[in-house]
Amino acid sequence: MRLKLSVLEVCHTVLCIGLMLCGEGGVSSVLALGASIICRKMPGLSPRQRTICEARPDAMIAVGTGARLGIEECQYQFQNSRWNCTSLGEQSVFGQELKVGSRETAFYYAILSAGIAHSITNACSQGNLTYCGCDREKNGYQDPEKGWRWGGCSADVKYGIRFSREFLDASEVKRNARTLMNVHNNIVGRKLLEKNMRLECKCHGVSGSCTLKTCWVTLPHFREVGYALKDKYEQAVMVEAVRGRRQLVPTFLKLKIPQNNSKPAETDLVYVDRSPNFCEKDNATGSIGTYGRFCNRTSTQADSCELLCCGRGYKTFQYTRTWQCHCKFHWCCHVTCSTCSERTQAYTCN
Repeated sequence: MRLKLSVLEVCHTVLCIGLMLCGEGGVSSVLALGASIICRKMPGLSPRQRTICEARPDAMIAVGTGARLGIEECQYQFQNSRWNCTSLGEQSVFGQELKVGSRETAFYYAILSAGIAHSITNACSQGNLTYCGCDREKNGYQDPEKGWRWGGCSADVKYGIRFSREFLDASEVKRNARTLMNVHNNIVGRKLLEKNMRLECKCHGVSGSCTLKTCWVTLPHFREVGYALKDKYEQAVMVEAVRGRRQLVPTFLKLKIPQNNSKPAETDLVYVDRSPNFCEKDNATGSIGTYGRFCNRTSTQADSCELLCCGRGYKTFQYTRTWQCHCKFHWCCHVTCSTCSERTQAYTCN
């Protein structure tokens, strides 16, 4: 799932060139032409996504930032697992995707959806996008009992969620179990982002007293969303598609166990395929295997050499680790440090 977003960086350059040629007040023909060319070359975009890309190249920069945010968080959450958010699969603008509809794929879609919504919302708050800004819907409303009023620049998370939904869900064209799964998990990621929005306040009053507070809504640290989704991953439920009456295509998902038409909860991550063991490289599932992965010989957790290396054993090698140490501050004004080193061992899976 290595992220391939150089096209978005090129898009950023084209945007800058366009603005220099025609000023910030308009969209030049150079900008429009550049966006059209770049959007056509982005791998894995559906026709509807290409249309959005060409119409909103400024937003695509935020989409790229959000994709990085989501995948870096995915890699952090699974850094010690057999699946470390790296996969074989068809390349898209967001990297390599797993080929099976496993709970790992569910997490990937949810964190990506949340990351894009987070990035779009942040870009709106900073004034970097044309069609959005701060959410001032409640500005001026005052709660006398609680002693605070709405003000400041509240993050317009509703806009970020709406754009993320329109862009990501536009790729789910076919109506089958996998697309229903993907759309559901996209929603879960966005819901958890919205649930973790934070209220921040500033006090007003004589001598710093807090007789009145102005409050606004801000985005959470994305790590909070990552942990929340990791919990959902641990509790993910298996589902299957159900066809509607007189229809040949699936219309909704139901829990596979128990055998009834119970639907998963709106905040449940769902999957349709059991996870591979990720021990061996397997093109059919998208697993890259664990050969060459660093492991912890003394751990009893997922990063242990026994578990991570799937019983194949491991190699031991020695290396010299160096770092700056015994640093001293000298008046005025510089710091001197010694260089420390030690001989240590590391272990990699066979």
